[in-house]
Amino acid sequence: ICAVLAAVTEVIRSRGGKESETEYFAALMTTLEAVESPESLAAVAYLLNLVLKRVPSPVLIKKFSDASKAFMGIVSSQACSSSTSALRWVLSCLATLLRKQDLAAWSYPVTLQVYHGLLSFCVHTKPKVRKAAQYGVCSVLRGSEFMFGDAAPEHHPAAPSTAKFCVQEIEKAGGTKEATTTLHILALLRDLLPCFPAAVVKTCCETLLRVMTLSHVLVTACAMQAFHSLFSAQASVACLPAELNAQIITALYDYVPSTNDLQPLLTWLSTMERAHINLGRLQKDLCWAHLPRLFSAAMNCFLSPHSQVVATAAQTLETLLSECVAPHMDDLGTVSASAPAPATYLCKMFRSVEEGLTYRFHAAWDEVLRVLEVFFETCGKQCHPIMRKCLRSLCDLRLSPHFPYTAEVDQAVGAAVSAMGPEVLLEAVPLEIDGKEETLDFPRSWLLPVLRDYVQGARLSFFTSYFLPLAAALKSRALEFTQAGKSVEAKIYDTLQWQVWTLLPGFCTHPTDLLGAFKGLARTLGMAISERPDLRPTVCQALRTLIHKGCETDAERAEVGRFAKNFLPILFNVYSQPEEDGGSSAQRRSVLDTVRAYLTITDPQMVCGFLQKASEKLTSPESSEFARLSILDLVVAMAPYADEQSLGSLYHTIQPSLQSKERSMQKKAYRVLEEVCAAPHAPCQAFVRSHLQDLQAALLDSLKSAASPAKRPRLKCLCHIVKQLSVEHEPFITALVPEVILCTKEVSVGARKNAFVLLVEMGHAFIRFGPTPQEAMQRFLLLVYAGLTGSVTMISCTVLALTRLFFEFKDHLELSVVEQLLQNVCLLLASRTRDVVKAALGFLKVTLLLVDTKVLAKHVQAMLEAVGNLSDDMRRHFRMKLRNLFTKFIRKFGFELVKGLLPAEYHKVLVNIRKAEARSRKQRALRQAAADTDEEEAPPAQPRGDSMEEILADSEDEEEEEEERQRSKEWRKQARQKGQAWLKEGEEDEPLNFLDPNVSQRVLATEPGPKRSRGVSHDFQVSEDGRLIIHEEEEEVDDDEAKGADEEMADVLQDVGLRSKKSQKRRFREEPDDEEREAGTYPQYRAGGSGIHRQLDKEPAFGAEYRSKKGKGDVKKKGQLDPYAYIPLNRAGLNRRKRAKMQGQFKGLMKGAQRGAKAGRRNRQKAQRP
Repeated sequence: ICAVLAAVTEVIRSRGGKESETEYFAALMTTLEAVESPESLAAVAYLLNLVLKRVPSPVLIKKFSDASKAFMGIVSSQACSSSTSALRWVLSCLATLLRKQDLAAWSYPVTLQVYHGLLSFCVHTKPKVRKAAQYGVCSVLRGSEFMFGDAAPEHHPAAPSTAKFCVQEIEKAGGTKEATTTLHILALLRDLLPCFPAAVVKTCCETLLRVMTLSHVLVTACAMQAFHSLFSAQASVACLPAELNAQIITALYDYVPSTNDLQPLLTWLSTMERAHINLGRLQKDLCWAHLPRLFSAAMNCFLSPHSQVVATAAQTLETLLSECVAPHMDDLGTVSASAPAPATYLCKMFRSVEEGLTYRFHAAWDEVLRVLEVFFETCGKQCHPIMRKCLRSLCDLRLSPHFPYTAEVDQAVGAAVSAMGPEVLLEAVPLEIDGKEETLDFPRSWLLPVLRDYVQGARLSFFTSYFLPLAAALKSRALEFTQAGKSVEAKIYDTLQWQVWTLLPGFCTHPTDLLGAFKGLARTLGMAISERPDLRPTVCQALRTLIHKGCETDAERAEVGRFAKNFLPILFNVYSQPEEDGGSSAQRRSVLDTVRAYLTITDPQMVCGFLQKASEKLTSPESSEFARLSILDLVVAMAPYADEQSLGSLYHTIQPSLQSKERSMQKKAYRVLEEVCAAPHAPCQAFVRSHLQDLQAALLDSLKSAASPAKRPRLKCLCHIVKQLSVEHEPFITALVPEVILCTKEVSVGARKNAFVLLVEMGHAFIRFGPTPQEAMQRFLLLVYAGLTGSVTMISCTVLALTRLFFEFKDHLELSVVEQLLQNVCLLLASRTRDVVKAALGFLKVTLLLVDTKVLAKHVQAMLEAVGNLSDDMRRHFRMKLRNLFTKFIRKFGFELVKGLLPAEYHKVLVNIRKAEARSRKQRALRQAAADTDEEEAPPAQPRGDSMEEILADSEDEEEEEEERQRSKEWRKQARQKGQAWLKEGEEDEPLNFLDPNVSQRVLATEPGPKRSRGVSHDFQVSEDGRLIIHEEEEEVDDDEAKGADEEMADVLQDVGLRSKKSQKRRFREEPDDEEREAGTYPQYRAGGSGIHRQLDKEPAFGAEYRSKKGKGDVKKKGQLDPYAYIPLNRAGLNRRKRAKMQGQFKGLMKGAQRGAKAGRRNRQKAQRP
């Protein structure tokens, strides 16, 4: 190919050509007529196939006659040749040439003649030729250029003749044993049927149905696939009218496979599913008319012994319900048993599925219940009158003893509750609980948890009228039993009334009558919150749900917000009570969350009033400390919703608390400021802007008195303030720098995180101040550098701060600044303090990741020398950190350079690292090779490319053809095996009737055998002798290239606030050797090895439990196996060569057993003598 290409290119250049596609086309056509050898012909044809796709259409239209004549000449000469390369590429050229012709060209007989020449090769015996021809025909009919224009015809002009050819070939092949030609044509029709006009499609479908009567397994399967592709293509009405679609559906019922025939039945179900979905797209009413019959047929599949058939049948019904039925349910009114046409079909469908609850289907009840669940979801709202009987059957079924599918019944009934509503369900299936029961049976109490989980979009007034009186009756009955001293009965009724109350949050989810019903329920809810601590969490959850998911319109929000004056004081009082009266801490959190939710719909003026009263109580000397802390929590919740004037007075109230010695008061005062500064509401933002100077002064004054617990909200508050500062406030930020740096090592995780966030925010503020980002960052870093002259703690905090700033602002730092920073950190490695050295090593890791290798090369010697000069104690303590650091150095600069710059005591570690890296690379290569192998097994993609080199990369050679021939042989062998069919005999003594219209169901593609039980599958492979093969998981190898910045430096970034605590813990579990352990986290010691490390509690020898304590030998023990020698079976005993060797192994065993039995008998006789 390369030689031909080079020669053609040389010819074009010698004649002054521009090497355009047209010139290549002309030169290659000339070469095609001149070459003689098959190899050269194949090479030229391959290059022509590539070039033709890029040649302008007008050129190919003009040269069609000459080009097609040349191609047809080669096709006729190569048709019987043993080599297929040239023929397949010429056929591809013909297809491309025909695809580029305009609509007018197809009116000439010569065009159709050329096309029919291509079409005739679709049944060629050579697979590659046949595939090339079939692909070419499909590309012509479906991809011709005039088919995509504005005046495109409905179908290709050659489509009718193509269909006629296919039908003739199938009829010509008839019912021959192999049916090879028929299979080839069916494979072609699978792609072409959606391109044919309606009349032709009808003829082809009739032919397909006729050929399926042959009961040839492969032919039937291929015909089904052709039907499936026709329906899946969603063809237009011009191709597949609704009436024809319906006729095909009716005809396919004559070819229903046996329920024992796995693969054909799955194909039939899939085809019928696509057929009905396509019919629903074309004409909804006709589709609905055909659905009942399919539902009946699919329910028969639930009796199949194959679990896969049952699952597929259930999935088919669920898909049909969701795609064909659900979109049109809103157009129907309420469906009853006597309703007219469309509703009648729904009734029939539901009865078919409902029949699945009979005992005949008990093996597939789980799938039947899932279908019923989907039926309830899609049609329950309109069809509940015809579903009530089914609901009663479900509830009765659930009460049957040892019923295994209670979870599925709960889900199905839950779907009915969601769709129909609780009123309909309780009319069909009464709860049978009224508080007057004589026995404590409650057979339908399981409905309460189901209602709780699935109620939504119901009437809130139904809860008020039905469930509230029921809860009151149950509570009074519980009190009666309590007074009578019957604690068990009282507990049962108390639990029931609590379960009734738990339904309330569901009723508050999207209620339909909120505007009219809430006022009748509000007083009861308020009393429950204040007087019933046991119901308080449930009622609070219901209120939150009502606010978040029930108030969808302004009118609804106003209606619920109208009762804020009643609910908020009750909630405030409950929250302000000590835990004995106000409930547990979880209850208090629930109350506070409810307050926050209610404040979102409360009138701001009312909030201001509440805030003023809270401020008065804060300053009141009568308030206890608990009350003041609780009030501050409520103030934190209310502050974001107050106006500017109220915020001003609130600020003056809490300002003294900022310097309070009571840590809790101070923390909550800062929380108030944090909420005000962070709130997006206009009054809060206006307050912050007007009091900016006061806030700065107050925060600086309270710096020295700030307690550790208050640091987190204080830093968050400062963060919000810094965002609003301008250049004149730079001194304020300068004063904050030392505090922020020290807070990077606070005990609180939240404080550390906020410190790093504030540090970054201060950097952004300096960049805002200008003049340039580089100068601004240099000015900011000078402030941070001052920390390097402080105490040991200050130095380590400063290095952490510099690491985070370097990570965030690396693009705004000049090279000289980075180099100076690096030199200073290298000097700090000589420190005697572990914290400082740890921070410096972390900085070096970040540097290795962020700085360019060329810049680092200047400093690598200084860095490694500083690391090499660490004291022995530091080296031992940070051995894992140093190992990771050296690994990164080796990856960046190579092993020899790093080894040469480090002292000899490090060389052993470096060699170990090199071995580990080599092992990792090897394992990565093996995994990559395995992945590549999997990709090769996948079907190859079509060659595409823009340049000639890319195109040539897709060329094929003779070896590939040989592989294709081998694969073709294997496929034919498998096809012969698959083509086998079995004939199922008559039941018992009944002879098989070949005139029976359902006799085709007796021809099976699956070998009939005894019904197999559905075994439990596991994920382990099994060896030939039945043993489980359990592979141990390979140790995960660190893939450096595939990891991002966070994964690469996880142990450093967690120190500088770039990694959450949760991920730290997860990583600590996954990679225990990548970081030294924190104090107190060492794993429990496990013995192993020799000497003092030996295992003391050795496992007992096998069979030791049978050993006699008094004498020799074993003894029988009650309830255990007899202590005999159980000899494992060995496959080697089946080998004739090894049989003689193994025969003698039992002789000594038997003699020993006989001697032992004889001795035992003698001893027993002695013991029995008088």
